[in-house]
Amino acid sequence: MTVQEVFNTTKIDPWFISQIEDLIVEERALKKMSLTTIDRDYLLDVKKKGFSDSRLAFLLKTEEKEIREKRKELEVIPVFKRVDTCAAEFESSTAYMYSTYEEECESSPSSKKKVIVLGGGPNRIGQGIEFDYCCVHAALAMKEEGYESIMVNCNPETVSTDYDVSDRLYFEPITTEDVLTIIELEKPLGVIVQYGGQTPLKLAKELEENGVPIWGTSPDSIDLG
Repeated sequence: MTVQEVFNTTKIDPWFISQIEDLIVEERALKKMSLTTIDRDYLLDVKKKGFSDSRLAFLLKTEEKEIREKRKELEVIPVFKRVDTCAAEFESSTAYMYSTYEEECESSPSSKKKVIVLGGGPNRIGQGIEFDYCCVHAALAMKEEGYESIMVNCNPETVSTDYDVSDRLYFEPITTEDVLTIIELEKPLGVIVQYGGQTPLKLAKELEENGVPIWGTSPDSIDLG
């Protein structure tokens, strides 16, 4: 179907349909490639378009780990920008971060001892605000113990993403790719995965395999549970 045909059927603005078409064309091109033939400019371009490492691995018939290593080799690494709560009307320096494939990183990690708490992401059946409540108290407890608490979550409707809960907040998806990027930047003493529900729990084993210190229940014990 053409963009016009989709518009006639759905009445969705053609601009949005064209963006989706661009991604489909990109996927078709990627399926004909291999990881060894991709250069830095092309990899940077597809990452800017939002292709995750896991999706690229699927399209290129390889492993997510191989994509991650290729990005590091070619220095295709995201930076973090601060959320501007004043829409550029006033000068603003917040501790709310988001990733993007640009040049300058605004995160400025400290040298303090720190702990990362993984939130649960979007609310869903079997994983709701009760887990967010646990994440909030984990972050507050870490602050009381003298650690810099860092929250990773992508749900702006939760209490864990409030400005006064953690010392720094990363608005990022709870995926291996995104979490490892934050960990490599912040270099925490430990990561707490147990309070966010199934979403962060499923990452525990892979994080441990990548050398991440998991605090609390071990990934092996999580699997037994």
